[in-house]
Amino acid sequence: MIIYQIDSSARKEGSTSRALAKKLLNRIKKPEDKVIYRDLNDEMVFVSGLTESGMNIDEKDQNENHKKMFKLSDQLVKELKESDVIIISAPIYNYGPPATLKAWSDLAARVGETFRFKPNGRREGLLKNKRAYLVITSGGTKLNSSEDFLTPWLRFILNFFGIEKINIICADQMSLDYDKSIKDAEKQIENIS
Repeated sequence: MIIYQIDSSARKEGSTSRALAKKLLNRIKKPEDKVIYRDLNDEMVFVSGLTESGMNIDEKDQNENHKKMFKLSDQLVKELKESDVIIISAPIYNYGPPATLKAWSDLAARVGETFRFKPNGRREGLLKNKRAYLVITSGGTKLNSSEDFLTPWLRFILNFFGIEKINIICADQMSLDYDKSIKDAEKQIENIS
């Protein structure tokens, strides 16, 4: 099995979402499993300078930024397609996703690779038979509340890619009771079968 672990917290040291994702990885990983690791803070670019809709620019018209963007996009799509299980750790920043996670989703959304349009105009995700684990943390936002724009968005994006088996581990409202939030999240990880 190939596990694709994606961390998106802007904090490298002392990040709760990263620490919980590592615990989750250790819980589900078997000795024979391979792990692909992606830290979105190490090498993320934002979609920019497109000349038409979608990720399409003729190669002869691509500048250096475009080439870098397409190279990373190709790599992200490859990592998604190769994986069986995806772990995404994400803190809620100002009620939504970290900018790097949004950029990742923009680069991973490729027609004919991660989704397609059917003849009737409806979209179909092409990444079937994968499982995703979302490790969501927040200081004050309650998970799935009317103020949580990260969790429903991320679930929608994964469904858009065809990934429907999604488990959520959360340590929310940590500023209210940090120890309880962490213990609850660790218990959720322990209960994964």
